[in-house]
Amino acid sequence: MAKKKETKKEVAIETPVVEAPQVVEQPKIKTPVMETPKPKKNKWEIKDRVYILKGSKKPLSKMIKSANIYWFDEEKGYERELKYCQNQRTTFVDEMQGDQRLSHIIFRNGMLPVPKEKTVLQKLLSNYHPMSDVLYYEWKPTEVAASEIDTLEMEIEALNAAQSMDIDMAEAIMRVEIGSKVSDMSSKELKRDLLLYAKKNPALFLELADDDNVVLRNFGIRATEMGLLKLSSDQRTFSWGSNDRKLMNVPFDEHPYSALAAWFKTDEGMEIYSNIEKRLN
Repeated sequence: MAKKKETKKEVAIETPVVEAPQVVEQPKIKTPVMETPKPKKNKWEIKDRVYILKGSKKPLSKMIKSANIYWFDEEKGYERELKYCQNQRTTFVDEMQGDQRLSHIIFRNGMLPVPKEKTVLQKLLSNYHPMSDVLYYEWKPTEVAASEIDTLEMEIEALNAAQSMDIDMAEAIMRVEIGSKVSDMSSKELKRDLLLYAKKNPALFLELADDDNVVLRNFGIRATEMGLLKLSSDQRTFSWGSNDRKLMNVPFDEHPYSALAAWFKTDEGMEIYSNIEKRLN
């Protein structure tokens, strides 16, 4: 008998799927970096210093107290006695050691130069002495230079503003300075005096240049000088020069032309301003 061929069935073997384990990220711990502490800067600058007596009088010699001085120490909360002794490294009596040989502090011809080696005396005069900035001051050339630069820059700003200023504004500002004489000046004279005024008083000049009421005040003064407006003898009332009809009352304690300038900005005042402007032109 013929053998039957056995048919082999292929069995599919499933490969098990192995899930990859979840990796949980651990928080990174930052290792603290220890910073090297920076040395504190000593605010006191070691240098030669000069102290000058205040006022115009400069005596041949002037002695100030070097003992029985008291200074309130805010950190400690009480007054501490001060004394200047050349053989001590401090001016505080409670920090002194050994003998205390008192020294004099004398200004000669209004000045007291103190070399950088005498730091104790410098600190007493600059930081603790009650007469500092009262009887004398420390000469600080850097601060003086900075102040002079500010003054020069302001002067330049004022001169530039004066150079480019129109004639009406120039007349208004100079009227504040010299009054009605400005009406008789030529344009060249007016420009010259304006530049000189800006150079001499730059701060006041710039203040006037930024004041809108300066032009209006000048306008009112011109109108009064030409008889278009009339100011009463008590300087309390403005009226028309032609018929004495009252226009406005000057508030108490106000300059009449400052009050008139403010009134020109009101609805009623603007109409009068336009009317006067036509007549002046």
